[in-house]
Amino acid sequence: MRPLELALLAADLLTLVLLALPRLRHTCWPLGAGLLAALLAIVQRIVEGARWQMLPADVLTALLLVVAFVFWRRPAGSRTPLRRVATGLVLALAALLFAVAALLPAALPMFRFPAPSGPYAVGTLTYHWVDRSRADFGAPNAPRELMAQIWYPAVPTPGAEHDTYIQDDMHFGPLPGTPFPAIFSSHLNQVRTNALKAAPAAAGGPFPVLVFSPGAEGFRQHNTFEVESLVSHGYAVIGIDHPRAAREVVFPDGRCVEFDPQLVDVPRFLRDEAFGERIYNYLAGDVSFVLDRMTALDAADPNGILTGRLDVGRAGMLGVSLGGLVGAEACRTDPRLKACLTEDVFVPRDVIAAGLAQPAMWLASDAASMAREGWPQWEVDLHQQTMRAAYEAARADAYFVHVPGMFHLNFTDFPYTLATPIARALHLIGPIDWRRGHDIVDAYALAFFDRHLKAKDAPLLAGPSPAFAEVSLESRHP
Repeated sequence: MRPLELALLAADLLTLVLLALPRLRHTCWPLGAGLLAALLAIVQRIVEGARWQMLPADVLTALLLVVAFVFWRRPAGSRTPLRRVATGLVLALAALLFAVAALLPAALPMFRFPAPSGPYAVGTLTYHWVDRSRADFGAPNAPRELMAQIWYPAVPTPGAEHDTYIQDDMHFGPLPGTPFPAIFSSHLNQVRTNALKAAPAAAGGPFPVLVFSPGAEGFRQHNTFEVESLVSHGYAVIGIDHPRAAREVVFPDGRCVEFDPQLVDVPRFLRDEAFGERIYNYLAGDVSFVLDRMTALDAADPNGILTGRLDVGRAGMLGVSLGGLVGAEACRTDPRLKACLTEDVFVPRDVIAAGLAQPAMWLASDAASMAREGWPQWEVDLHQQTMRAAYEAARADAYFVHVPGMFHLNFTDFPYTLATPIARALHLIGPIDWRRGHDIVDAYALAFFDRHLKAKDAPLLAGPSPAFAEVSLESRHP
């Protein structure tokens, strides 16, 4: 919880305790504490911003203030059995409301991402691009439009505005695979990341470019933990919001494109190869278009920030879930991508048949963890067998990395958004300490791209690591 939220709850608790003590109940002390809580509620809304999780605390503050005023006006000697019962019921209600007021914001926290471990600060810019060479696959009479966000190594800039986790105008819904209504995520536009808006680019470039493709019903920021880590170590990462595959895409003129479950029918991907191939291939075109735009930005960024800072000649692909399918197809079709990292998803058959020509890594949970998560056996087999086949068919260096205890959402930022005991009880995240899981993902992703885009030594890829003893690593070097 944020500092003023904690202060408000502390003031509410103090008021409640003072009212519960018969000796102090009719004095000015409960009223003073109630007035302090009311003041803190106002200041908290102004300074930190309102969020629906604090509504019970606001109701509790108002209730306690009214009760404190009533007791202050009423003499202590005027108690009757009926009033004693009424007092007990009111205080019991207030205690119950306090429990809800304390637990709800703790269950859905205003979280912070850890400071990235690399030497660079993180800057960010967002672009709206139109690909007039392709029709939108959901609106054949309109050109394809994309929103893309670039995170890049930046100069630390005191006083610069930190970017929000999601943009203010996004009507965010529940993450796929979760039982929560849309209001669950409505506070995420108040969460601040480490990225500084339009900060000056760091010296020392040009920096290798990584394209990030998110999962179905995802959004370009949903692997911020991983993106910020890579950027801090000297990569420029561009995240794509694929219209109709993303949760929602908001264009600068206010138009919104929602996820289309008929066009991007995830269950059908698993049953109908031809249907899936059509979607993956189309979305892989978004990746190639973005690489074109990155080349143009390096030549002349209209913001005057990224000109000469982007090395598209050292480009890599990073994809999670559906984004991993898109990334694999993009690596098959676009030779500008020199390294391909796929996280926790099966591999398209045409990618297996062709054999990836660039170095590739498959980073995933193991079969036992998938079964524990609740995947049916045929889906476990599909994921594990196609990743194994793609690994064996790769025509360049290949790595197969299993992380036991990870569930699908562990590969994203989701664990930040829900208290761990609740997420585990609902079977949304795996038994591994999710922070440990994120550290593993960060370490192997960085080692992979460092070796194959920067030609740096990467001891982590040489074999079993004492630092990550639970990880299973296989490698091939054709």
